[in-house]
Amino acid sequence: MLKTKLMTLAAAVMIGAPAFAETIEVQMLNRGDDGSMVFEPAYVAAQPGDTIHFVATDKSHNAESIDGMLPDGVEAFKGDISKDFDLLVEAEGVYGVKCLPHYALGMVMVIQVGEAVNLEAAQAVTHPRKPAERFEAAFALVQ
Repeated sequence: MLKTKLMTLAAAVMIGAPAFAETIEVQMLNRGDDGSMVFEPAYVAAQPGDTIHFVATDKSHNAESIDGMLPDGVEAFKGDISKDFDLLVEAEGVYGVKCLPHYALGMVMVIQVGEAVNLEAAQAVTHPRKPAERFEAAFALVQ
């Protein structure tokens, strides 16, 4: 009887235990697998509660949000130039990210947190040619 109670208690604790959040690293690079001025990776699949850790591997980069490319209720964010930056993602949806100094050169990425609830709105945002090409490639990976 005691063994049954302990097993029931253990099962209840495991069911009620929160999933462990992950830290996902993104490099800010002058040159990567996809060419110059890139976030690597350019697409990240995350879950609510995860942290995206942007690493200033090469200097003169930052990570900041793009107007119209955030889930409802998420505040705009902006990391400092040449500094690592942590972004805690809690709301489901698609997050568009750019490096302000190198945006026109295509230094952009997509973070998908859970379900892509704002995908159509994010895809409707217009960009110059190079970021638009890179967003097209990243959006193809959204599930």
